[in-house]
Amino acid sequence: MSSLHALADQSRRNFLTSSASGLGAAALGSMLTADGLFNDASAAGLPSSVNPLEPKESHFDGPAKACIFIFMAGAPSQLDLFDAKPKLNELSGKPLPKELLDKVRFAFIQKESATLLGTNRTFQKHDESGMEFSDLLPHIGSCADDLLLIRSLHSSQFNHHPGQLLMQCGRANFGLPAMGSWLTYGLGSESQNLPGYVVLTAGRGSSGGATLWQSGFLPSTYSGVLFRNQGEPVLNLSNPAGLPPELQRRGLDTLRNLNQSRLAEQQDPEIASRIASYELAFRMQSAAPELIDISGETQATLSAYGVDRTEEPKGGGRGQAGQTRSSFAKNCLLARRMVERGVRFVNIIYASWDHHSNLDNELSYNAEVVDQPIAALIKDLKERGLLDSTIVAWGSEFGRTPLGENRGGRNANTGRDHHPYAFSMFLAGGGLKGGLTWGESDEVGWGIAKDPVHINDLHATMLQQFGMDHLKLTHRFQGRDFRLTDVGGQVIHDWIA
Repeated sequence: MSSLHALADQSRRNFLTSSASGLGAAALGSMLTADGLFNDASAAGLPSSVNPLEPKESHFDGPAKACIFIFMAGAPSQLDLFDAKPKLNELSGKPLPKELLDKVRFAFIQKESATLLGTNRTFQKHDESGMEFSDLLPHIGSCADDLLLIRSLHSSQFNHHPGQLLMQCGRANFGLPAMGSWLTYGLGSESQNLPGYVVLTAGRGSSGGATLWQSGFLPSTYSGVLFRNQGEPVLNLSNPAGLPPELQRRGLDTLRNLNQSRLAEQQDPEIASRIASYELAFRMQSAAPELIDISGETQATLSAYGVDRTEEPKGGGRGQAGQTRSSFAKNCLLARRMVERGVRFVNIIYASWDHHSNLDNELSYNAEVVDQPIAALIKDLKERGLLDSTIVAWGSEFGRTPLGENRGGRNANTGRDHHPYAFSMFLAGGGLKGGLTWGESDEVGWGIAKDPVHINDLHATMLQQFGMDHLKLTHRFQGRDFRLTDVGGQVIHDWIA
């Protein structure tokens, strides 16, 4: 249990008598010492771990220190990117056996007239591992020996928002902490001047919106902070024109004192979170602009990520919004810069991959947006010695069906519906095995033929790499101990190097 929660559990009498002044005015002394507001935390008679984002001990030694989760909202087609199915091409245009469809729910497909849809993509084996990728992902394919490719993931959700909540929060319910919140709650952050959990977006907005980076019932300190990759990094972070820094500092000091008094009365950890947020925002006014200023990066690095790529006037469909190519590339570069600066969890969200129609054209655009920058990120982390301690994850809420989209009396199947029964994602770094392809779907990609992986298994294994036992990383709320993996989750030890 963190010191904030221990603080909240004290009785008012114990809290008052344990404070050096008896009034609780120095309740956050150690945190404010780190902020440069108190010269000596010990003078206040307080523990040194009141700062909610102070680094914490893990349950055991783990190689991972940071995670970059690249979330492809909308569900990319695994059948056109990661999971080659020659039999699907052979049977394209034919129906699935009726018994497979009887109890299946679809978002839009009309079961009675649905037929299988093959792919126009070609697949190639890469590196020594021989891992297969579509022709749409040549750069990611070049990283094959560093990747763990999972082809047997499954979900209980077939609509976007519930599926996105399950992937990010471990359950398809509102009000739960996201994975980044759980990690910063359990481990804190190494960064003094940036949030422990940062969110970057490109393309269109995801179905889940801000619910995908919420802290839920955890204190708001552990929420994801939405960054922009140009202009003002965080909205309303800069001072209004004419406000000198010293006047702002005096205002924050006054606000801090008021909040401390309120904390002494209410013993509410959310007030401590508020104080910490104000002070972090003050430090971020210099740290955040420096972070997004990439002028000091070499031209070779900028070119490798594709930061200077130009945007075509049209053709991206669901994935195109503004300067998508350059925006996503810069997000990947910023993620590396954040990890270097001690940020614990970076969520890069790119939408949308919801290709119910026009699959070939729009999937080609989205793949081109992400392929080069993600490969550059993995290689850059490896060259800098950061990949061993950083998990890079590429995934989505579910996959796409091997059946063609046939709603609305369409004459041609040009897209795929939602498919939670078997889909793919990949991981790299953080002590996970590279060059490993895990699990198999059946011959047409409908169900899982070997080594199924539930999303809670994925979470349990990722937490294991951070030195966190998923059964012990809990928070008591409304009389129950909650955890990211809910009541399930098994660590897949065969993934661990």
